[in-house]
Amino acid sequence: MKPTVFIDADACPVTSEALEVARACKVPVVIAGNSTQNLARHIKRGDLRTPTDGFWVDTLAVGVGSDAADFAIVQELSRGDVVVTQDIGLAAMAFGRGARAIGVRGRVYTLATIDLDMHIRHEEKKLRRQGGRTRGPAPFEDDDRDRFTTNLRRLIEESLREEA
Repeated sequence: MKPTVFIDADACPVTSEALEVARACKVPVVIAGNSTQNLARHIKRGDLRTPTDGFWVDTLAVGVGSDAADFAIVQELSRGDVVVTQDIGLAAMAFGRGARAIGVRGRVYTLATIDLDMHIRHEEKKLRRQGGRTRGPAPFEDDDRDRFTTNLRRLIEESLREEA
């Protein structure tokens, strides 16, 4: 069974790039996000919308809750799937289902570092709750898109090899 790419589409700047890579690798995609978004806007005319042996794309609209898309994605994950997300918590949950995760800037999350990532996220959130400030993300650059595309292709190819 081929891996599926799941895109956490809430504020995802690389949805189009993820779809292009999936088309090239001939793997299915599920775009998940808040039901108030027009998730179908990312789908090209002619893209198959029902499961086939190659590339197809579907949308998964969820409620407005803050983690609704994350939990919906986790419920659908299978071993070898790939999750595109900015959310470290979702990346951690993906590992629990045997899936892989990549950030929108091309950072591949690993089991070796996810605990530290979660710890840093917790400490920064704690600091903000106490009135402190943390630095925001750097501006999104073309290099981020290129790194994302390269690393997503590598993750998908690794998953395809493992499934064979």
